[in-house]
Amino acid sequence: MRILKSKKALSPVVASIILIAVTVAVSIAVAAWMGALTFTFTATEQLQITRIDFGGDDSDVMNVTVLNTGTSPVTITEVRVNNAPARITPAVDSGGNDVYDDTAETVTLKANTKVVITLSYDWDYGNNYEVKLLSSKGNPFMRTETAPTG
Repeated sequence: MRILKSKKALSPVVASIILIAVTVAVSIAVAAWMGALTFTFTATEQLQITRIDFGGDDSDVMNVTVLNTGTSPVTITEVRVNNAPARITPAVDSGGNDVYDDTAETVTLKANTKVVITLSYDWDYGNNYEVKLLSSKGNPFMRTETAPTG
């Protein structure tokens, strides 16, 4: 068998440099992709029920003031009062914008906004009521208050 002396190959040093450069480039691409995923998944849902007003003389209305202190919009898909479903009626944010979706029966709060949600729920004077808001991601947000005495 004859050894070809006219053919030239890459030196081991050049091959090592190319291999390292490709590895670094792929690592940077993967790190950028994972970083983008991390920011997408770490957007936090944080709602705070700051106040519950029992509808004055009307004992079938509750006004729930909600503040979104998180970094992403939150869609409220379900409201429960003492573990019973409560009906959401139109809701407005602090700017007077309607944030209630009639067809989906949901309320969406942008980051750093406050919304007053009106609930249709028959309450009694002097009783405790736990209001639980459930987001589209399944996160619960709760507050318990006592209705005024008659």
